[in-house]
Amino acid sequence: MVLKRIFLLFILPAFFIALPDMVSGQQVRKVVIDAGHGGHDPGARGKHSSEKDITLAIALKAGKLIEQNLKDVEVIYTRKTDVFVELFRRARIANEARADLFISIHCNANPSTSPYGAETYVMGLDRSSANLAVAQAENAAILLEDDYHVQYEGFDPSSPEGYIFFSMLQNAFLDQSLNLASGIQHHMRTGININDRGVKQAGFLVLYKTTMPSVLVETGFISNLKEEKVLNSDEGQQRYAEAIFRAVRDYKQSVERYANAGKPPQIQSAPVETVENNDKNENHAAVANPNKVSFKVQFMISKHEISTTSKQFKGIENISYYKHQGMYKYTAGDLATEKEALELRKHIVKQGYNDAFVVAFKDGSRISMEEARQWCTP
Repeated sequence: MVLKRIFLLFILPAFFIALPDMVSGQQVRKVVIDAGHGGHDPGARGKHSSEKDITLAIALKAGKLIEQNLKDVEVIYTRKTDVFVELFRRARIANEARADLFISIHCNANPSTSPYGAETYVMGLDRSSANLAVAQAENAAILLEDDYHVQYEGFDPSSPEGYIFFSMLQNAFLDQSLNLASGIQHHMRTGININDRGVKQAGFLVLYKTTMPSVLVETGFISNLKEEKVLNSDEGQQRYAEAIFRAVRDYKQSVERYANAGKPPQIQSAPVETVENNDKNENHAAVANPNKVSFKVQFMISKHEISTTSKQFKGIENISYYKHQGMYKYTAGDLATEKEALELRKHIVKQGYNDAFVVAFKDGSRISMEEARQWCTP
């Protein structure tokens, strides 16, 4: 079993790096909506309701809104009734459908009735004990599956040590997942007026095998009597569904609007809890034009620092990186205009980095493209 786990530690990062169908940001045509738990797995229980019923209701409502308002998007449900679906099968449904987005819907819970608010997770590191506790609670669903020791290579959802291998995963879709998660938090905060607990990272089994941008939404605390009342009401479920729909709509419009121009999606951001505790950008390259806007092409992210002279960067010049959200983000070029950066992007794409996009910096810190354009406007 130890050998199997060591094998996973080395093979899974390579799997994510070498995905044949890397998200290109060209379109959003298939969205998988995953209602957490179901059947003999009730999930968390409140005083008057079960998580499995609330998640199904929100999932169906969110899917319906997408189908009604985004006519070119196909919605695929991991379940539409009160049935049990294994965690690995949920990811398989999304992968086999070649989906563009995966959204898993859940309700949070705590032994105390005091915690409240909504948070959205992406696959990543879980050094926070609170994040780990949430992941352990959701991953415990595998204990209800037959032969789960075989299916999950001996993974024990209750053991903190078992989560170490998640920190080794190279999530090729981290930026896209963070964008979608930020949009969901924004719309829950503004549309529901719920306490925004932010975007976080943790090791969820339902996310780590998906091959597209994926998020897990903890809609609110079923253990909090006030929030349970909202979660268990038709009106409250509809408001959560609307927040998820609006985030998908915004994400879709953003990636499709900017795709051909090679510009990154610009989505209303929400606070992101990361390994560095919301660390500021750390730019590890000389700033050629201090006090002026500099355009670069971001083409790669990594959990670990890679030398800018590495052979894997062959064919790409003027490489630098900056550290943001606990990740090392690699860029090429240091150009005065966005037009020049777009031309450089074409070259970077030819080198195999299809997801490369233009980013902007001012005074050594990354800024949005909209802000960069304002600074560059005569």
